[in-house]
Amino acid sequence: ALPEGERAELLDGKIYDMLRQLQPPVILFELSLTIGTFIKNNKGSCRVALAPFAVFLNDDNQNYVEPDLSVICNPSILDEKGCHGAPDG
Repeated sequence: ALPEGERAELLDGKIYDMLRQLQPPVILFELSLTIGTFIKNNKGSCRVALAPFAVFLNDDNQNYVEPDLSVICNPSILDEKGCHGAPDG
């Protein structure tokens, strides 16, 4: 349980603080909008997720990262905690 607004990644059970994003949030928003529009226009079923969004690397809950932007095409790896396995992009 991190304080509100704190970002961290968990690797091998150790929490690593993440520095604030260097890219302005508007750039990430525009990129996610462009990718999402492309997916929709091509009748794709992928989902675009922006941080904070946990990507669990293993089934042990000892490793997760929070990429700035993720594309997930397999809905079976998603749940309320995040993505379990590697995103597609």
